[in-house]
Amino acid sequence: MKKLFKYVLNIIPRPLLIQLSYLARPILSVTLKGNKYTDPIDGKQFRSFLPYGYENPRENVLSPSTLSLERHRLLWLYLKNETDFFTAPHKVLHFAPEQAFYKKFKKIKQLEYTTTDLNSPLADVKADICALPFKDNSFDIILCNHVLEHIPNDRKAISELYRVLKPSGWGIFQIPQDLKREVTYEDDSITDKKERAKIFGQYDHVRIYGRDYFDRLKEVGFKVSEVDYTSGMSVSDIDKYRLAKGEIIPLVTK
Repeated sequence: MKKLFKYVLNIIPRPLLIQLSYLARPILSVTLKGNKYTDPIDGKQFRSFLPYGYENPRENVLSPSTLSLERHRLLWLYLKNETDFFTAPHKVLHFAPEQAFYKKFKKIKQLEYTTTDLNSPLADVKADICALPFKDNSFDIILCNHVLEHIPNDRKAISELYRVLKPSGWGIFQIPQDLKREVTYEDDSITDKKERAKIFGQYDHVRIYGRDYFDRLKEVGFKVSEVDYTSGMSVSDIDKYRLAKGEIIPLVTK
């Protein structure tokens, strides 16, 4: 099963793979049912998760039920345990809404929930993140995760996020980040898709963020907290939920 899944990941285009995943989930959930690992988003348990990745697939990281990865499960646990996201009224803007969250967030009655993206079929508002069609100070919470690494002018995008967030509002802007790298790496001269995938992780990524990512957020006015949420968790829980130990949640406030 795992070898077959790796093969499928490598030969099927990503948009088609996403569509097929809706059909495959029920089968995968039954096939891998167990009690060793838990997806906290839906509470289902499995004997194993699936591999995921393109150049070097990571083992045991993709939930068979919600199709969540480490970052999704980490964010869910943080929102549930450390914020009032699920219990208080908020006006929320969610960029490129993830499958793992979309339907669940939509069902939260006290949220005024708006999704946006340039291409996603799950977007309520089709918009360029660098030119958002929202008024200043519009949203209490903004979720923008694994988006900015795709945006050539990420500083403009970050300034737009700051503009539409309300004073005292907060956001979480996760990105793939190399914490050992002090300075973000970008090279527009690399145009070959295979080479870009090898260097940047995906062919459509335009940079590898280093620790100076937090400085980019601060430049526009955000206050930034580097939340290492797994540092307060037990080794057994990190493994149970299949999280990436040490992954930082970039929490911003205005």
